[in-house]
Amino acid sequence: MKHRLIDAIETALGWSGAENLGKGFVRGSTGATDLMSRILTPHRMLDIAMRRSLHRPQFRVFRENEEVHPAVYFTDSVSPRGQSIPMVNMHSLGRLLHDGATVILDQANVFDPTMEVVCRALQWWSHERVQVNAYLTTNEASGFPLHWDDHDVVIVQLAGEKEWEVRGASRAVPMYRDSDPNSTPSDEVIWSGVMKTGDVMHIPRGHWHRATRFGHGSGKSLHVTFGITKRTGANWLSWLGDWCRENEVFRHDLDRRHEAGSQALTDAAARLIVERPPTEYLAAYEQAMPVARHVPFLHAFGQLHAVVCTTHFPPQIRDGGETVEVLASGKKLTFAAKAMPSLRLLLSGRPVDLEQAVPVVGAEVVDVAEVLVKEEMCAQLTPELSSGYTGLVTNVSS
Repeated sequence: MKHRLIDAIETALGWSGAENLGKGFVRGSTGATDLMSRILTPHRMLDIAMRRSLHRPQFRVFRENEEVHPAVYFTDSVSPRGQSIPMVNMHSLGRLLHDGATVILDQANVFDPTMEVVCRALQWWSHERVQVNAYLTTNEASGFPLHWDDHDVVIVQLAGEKEWEVRGASRAVPMYRDSDPNSTPSDEVIWSGVMKTGDVMHIPRGHWHRATRFGHGSGKSLHVTFGITKRTGANWLSWLGDWCRENEVFRHDLDRRHEAGSQALTDAAARLIVERPPTEYLAAYEQAMPVARHVPFLHAFGQLHAVVCTTHFPPQIRDGGETVEVLASGKKLTFAAKAMPSLRLLLSGRPVDLEQAVPVVGAEVVDVAEVLVKEEMCAQLTPELSSGYTGLVTNVSS
């Protein structure tokens, strides 16, 4: 899947692919300020808050480095039948923003189709899970105090400007669940400066950082942070713990009295490590991801006209000579060999209009699309979902 924002990120950071994720701090400019407003605007972010029943911590507000109590800007909307739904009080939120505040929308990809598609494209690009948080700051408000994240982040400044300070890590590759709390910031300032519209920054896991608009007067800043959680050796060992149950020796009680039993366990563990290397874990991790959220296709709503692949990671297409296998979302589908052109098109990650596809790959594309939709590897292209692709996802070669 070719996405314009990923091309812009690579240009800004001097990357060619995702191999440098987590390997060092880097920043640069995309030079594509027009693209930024297509991704998200302050008004669109506030529109999401207005039209949905959000809850903390998905939606939070900070002032002067402290979180504002939700009671200040949340209210219960009561229906004529007495049903209560928590909603953001836009008048109260407006007053906070007028005085200077930071509004945070966690997992914006759950609520906005453009954000959903960007995260899916980044997952296909990085082969890791990605979520995006949006941060809107007004006037001279500051954001979080100095802190570090337990995942790599790619920050894109969409509107306005914000001042940042990035420091080195005080503990190598710290984790959320770790043996050290890692609570003492590093004194090494790697970079400090202002992020402007179109700028991109990559902060590796464990690097301390903070952002503020203090001293910048009236104005705004909108940036999105793509959190990219890479797999670690600890994740691999946890996965091995599940596989060990296949071997009887691991299911026996531990014996404190005999060393022979311990040696048998050690030998079995050594064999398991060789038999199930990290590469197998990474492949299994991608294949085990469940189907993505999507609008279900129902024949009662009409015929299937357009589809798009919605798997978390690129499906594997295996040519078996007379058959073709597709592996994704914990499933394996087998098709006749003649379905290969249709599969490559339908699983490319870009929207496919079935009527336009028939002259290109054959009439069987309709039947193949229906199977892929039924098995939830593809989803029907609704107008809302289509808006997340239009002008952003470019064509790919079949």
